[in-house]
Amino acid sequence: MAKQKLIEEKEKMNPFLWFLFAIVIPVIIAITLTIIVFAVAGVDVVDWAKKTGNNIPVLSSVITTDDEARELEKEDNVQVSIETKDTEIEQLNQEKLSLEGTIEKLEQKITKLERDLDVANQQPEDTKNTVKQISSSFTKMKSEQAALILEQLDTDTAFTILSEMSNEDRGLVMENMDPEKAANIAQRFIKSN
Repeated sequence: MAKQKLIEEKEKMNPFLWFLFAIVIPVIIAITLTIIVFAVAGVDVVDWAKKTGNNIPVLSSVITTDDEARELEKEDNVQVSIETKDTEIEQLNQEKLSLEGTIEKLEQKITKLERDLDVANQQPEDTKNTVKQISSSFTKMKSEQAALILEQLDTDTAFTILSEMSNEDRGLVMENMDPEKAANIAQRFIKSN
């Protein structure tokens, strides 16, 4: 009876082993030999298997053909290209914002400089009026007194004041000035014409 139990246990375990040794291993060996024979005969078995497997609904999602592999590679290349372009676009947008900020600052600076120029353009008129008033004051003085005062000023200022006087008054004042100072002012008159 013990022998019979042992035999029954072996028979219960054996169906899996029987399936493995009787069906799976011989099928694998047969497929391998078939592939070898076709490969020696010059048939591209791998390509044929891919094409055939691609037509089977379940296997088609697992097997990729060369065309599909190329398409996937193109897709990957396009995706990388898109990501590169997106990065480049982002950088250009940041650069654009930076340049717009610079433009805005420069426009503000231009506006400020234009206002300063308007103020500066108004000041020469005030300065001209002041020079005319001072010049008329010197005209009303005695020429000796005016000459003494103008000798104390720098050449440019004296020239500016004398240029607003009439020729006759200017001649009288310069006649009473130090000859060297008068010569410098006369030279300045010559250069300005």
